[in-house]
Amino acid sequence: MGLLRGLILGAIEGCVASNIMNEKSGMVKNIVLGIVGGCVGGFVFGLAGLSASGLIGNLVISTIGACICIWIGRKLF
Repeated sequence: MGLLRGLILGAIEGCVASNIMNEKSGMVKNIVLGIVGGCVGGFVFGLAGLSASGLIGNLVISTIGACICIWIGRKLF
């Protein structure tokens, strides 16, 4: 159940981040983007001394992390 929840939330986070950043991408890219965004967001907010609690907090941090990943990807490529 945890893996399925992670994939669904990753897809949601990646889709939201893609819409915010005006990025056209498929479902698989959105899932990967959401999962990687969760790691990046947790790392960045951890450096700032902030943490999230609950589902909404994790969604916000992961979406911000996914937006950071899209921004970095645009700068590199």
